[in-house]
Amino acid sequence: MQAEIIAVGTEILLGQITNTNSTHIARGLAELGIDSYYQTVVGDNPHRLADVIEIAARRNDLVILAGGLGPTKDDLTKQTLAHYLNVPLVTDEAAMQKITDWFANTDKPMTANNRLQALYPQGATPLTNHNGMAVGAFYQSPDSADFLLLPGPPREMTLMFDTEAKPKLQAAYGQQAQIYSRVLRFFGIGESRLVTELQALIDGQQAVTIAPYAKTNEVTLRLSAQAATKAAAKTELDRTEAEIQARVGEYCYGYGDDNSLEAVVVHRLIEANLSITAAESLTAGEFQSTIGSVPGVSAVFPGGFVTYANAAKHQLVNVAQATIDQAGVVSEATAIAMADGAKHQLATDTALSFTGVAGPEALEGQPAGTVWIGLAYRDQPTVAYEYHFSGDRQKVRERTVMAGLDLLRRALLADTRLAK
Repeated sequence: MQAEIIAVGTEILLGQITNTNSTHIARGLAELGIDSYYQTVVGDNPHRLADVIEIAARRNDLVILAGGLGPTKDDLTKQTLAHYLNVPLVTDEAAMQKITDWFANTDKPMTANNRLQALYPQGATPLTNHNGMAVGAFYQSPDSADFLLLPGPPREMTLMFDTEAKPKLQAAYGQQAQIYSRVLRFFGIGESRLVTELQALIDGQQAVTIAPYAKTNEVTLRLSAQAATKAAAKTELDRTEAEIQARVGEYCYGYGDDNSLEAVVVHRLIEANLSITAAESLTAGEFQSTIGSVPGVSAVFPGGFVTYANAAKHQLVNVAQATIDQAGVVSEATAIAMADGAKHQLATDTALSFTGVAGPEALEGQPAGTVWIGLAYRDQPTVAYEYHFSGDRQKVRERTVMAGLDLLRRALLADTRLAK
């Protein structure tokens, strides 16, 4: 079963409004197991609308039109569809009564064009508009594609689709095999390398499709399986994920569309009852701001330090001036001393430090993008790691924060005491 969504409205083409209707409809179709391979946007022009209706009807079982059901001159969707179907428009008496009652109750004159909102193609089932006046319609044709007419205003369309249209679609077509998805999130590996590592799986995908997507500072994989039941889809998704994890699992930090590396790390710290602090130089508090955005972080984050100047490194986290003089600010030794000092000052279980060159100029002979991140984790020896990031000043800072979060994530995963 395949459907196409046609959003009608010149204002969508001009970018004056965002097409949220097609997104909502597509999600609803997926829940019903109805495939949607095409989405079209067309302006309020009857000739172009007739063209896209004809194209959509040829390649789909169901065509959904959203918009153009109102009373104005440019609202021509139902008229165009009726002409394509070669049927007249008829009046839904219940909708007409609602319209006339509204004008009577508001003491406003009712113009003739308002009657257009109660019309629908003959032979269709009218759909009640609970948040407006324009009636929708579901037309089942024995000779061509079926058609679903929905209003354009999202407040009207959403309620009509959910309460009126979806039950009728399910009754007409039954519950189709649904698409179930799982999103895996990765940090520390680029999209091109991730795809290269998984190329054999991607080329051989059958029951499960694998779709990579590069996001800011991370990559996601969406695994999708079409199956009659959730349990059957889960079996296929589990099998494919196991193969992915065997190849690139060290970079996978979590799941879901609405997730983040900071959320995963903070939640693991809370579960382990481990407190965290930080001493930040080049990031100037961005790490602390990032974890501070996660609800519940106060349980493990008492505070931290912004040690931008050398004097602040000494005054706030006790970095010896000799360490800076001998090794420099952008160094392993300074990063270790900052992490140790922050952890000691607030008596936390773990601490991160960030020092380096955000740019655009070099510092201490080190090029922009050179970063050292220190990690003081429980009673383990404090360590520091060197990174070289590209991009402008802000991108270097953002990447540095993410790398620090990933260091802490890996330390938590490797902590055998937490696995008991």
